[in-house]
Amino acid sequence: MASPKTRPTENSVQAFLDTVPDEKKRRDCYTALQLMQEATGYPPKMWGPAIVGFGSYHYKYESGHEGDAPLAGFSPRKEAITFYLMLGCDNHESLLQKLGKHKTGKGCLYIKKLEDVDTGVLKELVAASSRSLKAKYSAG
Repeated sequence: MASPKTRPTENSVQAFLDTVPDEKKRRDCYTALQLMQEATGYPPKMWGPAIVGFGSYHYKYESGHEGDAPLAGFSPRKEAITFYLMLGCDNHESLLQKLGKHKTGKGCLYIKKLEDVDTGVLKELVAASSRSLKAKYSAG
């Protein structure tokens, strides 16, 4: 079985975020960094070359596939800042309705600019996702 590509590294979160070419997106990433650290209670850590993660959990699927992943994370992608969360938890639907301009995918929340959303609601989403993952998996 192949090993997961996204693992925690010792790379600097600040050095990574400082490479974000768009100044507005870079500022948004630093805001997201603080918001997610407060919401999860964990310090940021690089996961692979491009994901800033907070905390971790160990998962194991019925197929036997297992690994570790951040409780929550984000990455400044070209089109949007991608937030890696467990959607489908707690009251996420009502929170998503109050969030503002965003798109979702399987386990991802896409936000072009933080000014388009209510960051208080985003913080609640991150906290709810982290709580759900901790309850479902062995989290650290």
